[in-house]
Amino acid sequence: MNLYEEVNKRKTFAIISHPDAGKTTLTEKLLLYGNLIRSAGTVKGKKSGKFATSDWMEIEKQRGISVTSSVMNFPYRGYHINILDTPGHEDFSEDTYRTLTAVDSVVMIIDSTKGIEAQTIKLFKVCRMRGIPIFTFINKLDREGKETLELLEEIEEVLDIETCPMNWPIGMGKRFLGVFDRNKQELVKFNGNEEETYIPKEELELDETLMSNSTYLEAMDEFALVEEAGNRFSLEDVLQGKQTPVFFGSALAPFGVQTFFDNFIAMAPAPGGRKTTEGVISPDNPDFSGFIFKIQANMNPAHRDRVAFLRVCSGKFERGMDVKLARTNKQIKLSQSQQFVASSRGTVEEAFAGDIIGIYDPNIYRIGDTLITGKDKFEYNELPQFPPELFKKVTAKNVMKSKQFKKGIEQLVQEGAIQLFRQHRTESYILGAVGELQYEVFQYRMQNEYHVDVMFETIGERIPRWLNPEQKVDPSLFDERNMLVTDREEQPLVLFKNDFSLNWFKDKNPTIELIDLFEVNQYNQ
Repeated sequence: MNLYEEVNKRKTFAIISHPDAGKTTLTEKLLLYGNLIRSAGTVKGKKSGKFATSDWMEIEKQRGISVTSSVMNFPYRGYHINILDTPGHEDFSEDTYRTLTAVDSVVMIIDSTKGIEAQTIKLFKVCRMRGIPIFTFINKLDREGKETLELLEEIEEVLDIETCPMNWPIGMGKRFLGVFDRNKQELVKFNGNEEETYIPKEELELDETLMSNSTYLEAMDEFALVEEAGNRFSLEDVLQGKQTPVFFGSALAPFGVQTFFDNFIAMAPAPGGRKTTEGVISPDNPDFSGFIFKIQANMNPAHRDRVAFLRVCSGKFERGMDVKLARTNKQIKLSQSQQFVASSRGTVEEAFAGDIIGIYDPNIYRIGDTLITGKDKFEYNELPQFPPELFKKVTAKNVMKSKQFKKGIEQLVQEGAIQLFRQHRTESYILGAVGELQYEVFQYRMQNEYHVDVMFETIGERIPRWLNPEQKVDPSLFDERNMLVTDREEQPLVLFKNDFSLNWFKDKNPTIELIDLFEVNQYNQ
């Protein structure tokens, strides 16, 4: 076994988009090509009874949304594919941000009928910040949407990245004829079903039907303009995140998906070196190392298990191996290890840099933990933590279920989607979240997985500012408008009611240091 060869077989990427752009539908098609499923479901499968394989949580099936990152592994034409399907809903952006730390490239899906949307911009900026190569699939060409040149211009202006179309759509909606493949110089004809017809360029001019079709002629005139004056393709610029190759198609039809995937696999980077506290670690370093970017409780409700998702960064993982948890120096035996297709799991005996595996968590891991072997001690760069925007007090409806209530809160908070605080003096539980939907999911999971009904008391939007723990602060300075709380690490912080309260406190207490976690995150990037 050659470690370098194994690493270069790996393609690890995330799929990001605004909600409803077709992300999970595209993922299903890729699983179909990997021979992992026989028929693809869609997210909105309530009427057909078919649900997306990557949506394993019951609430996802009921609501028709993805609210947690899924991991899928499969072989494809000599490569080992690791797909991370991220939640599209903006209330779960923190889960998505952390997932993006575990990938080597990103597929960005854009709805041709809507163009660039708010969530796309947020996620794109995180990718740019981390220098992740971005590949674009413009979806839903079988519907009426924005003009091709308008979409490309929008990507360049709004996202500030150079575009290079790899194929060119011929019409849209009912007039959609297919795409012209720029590399192979052929028309890939859309037949309204899963079959695609390929017509070489030299035969197109002999086709009288096409030569008299105004949609075809107009599209090819636009394409000629792009060929003459558009950006030249540069794989170097793509890998540096300066240029995005753009593909057109329809995930639902499906059309253009296999062509896109084959081209993407050929261009996408293999795992590279990663920054640690002791410098960059190469993926073919013989010593095993990796970091935990996600923790998920109760993926199998029957067993009440906890799974930590680990990105392998170097060396070879072998089931049963002994590793060291860098944060505590504790030795751990990794005897239970799995790979995934959403909720379906199988034991994995070995894995290499780029692979995503699940390891059993006996309640000792934290998001961002580094696992290592060898003599050197290091930790991978910290994962971003984002300050919550909404805050609610939470209690159990039935005080007799306080034990289950505390266990549920502890386990769900460790997943990282919500943050837990304790109010000074009263010790009340306060949950902080980026968006309202996180509270709905928390309530649903507490009821269905821990059999506890919970009640919320909103304290509204708050501005959190952490206090320097080494600085002694008089608790009497705080009240309901400037609420003193502690986080899970027992670090003190203040939840200010609004900007006025924050500024008033600063003016009155100029010696007290207030730390903005968002600014710290940006600095650390």
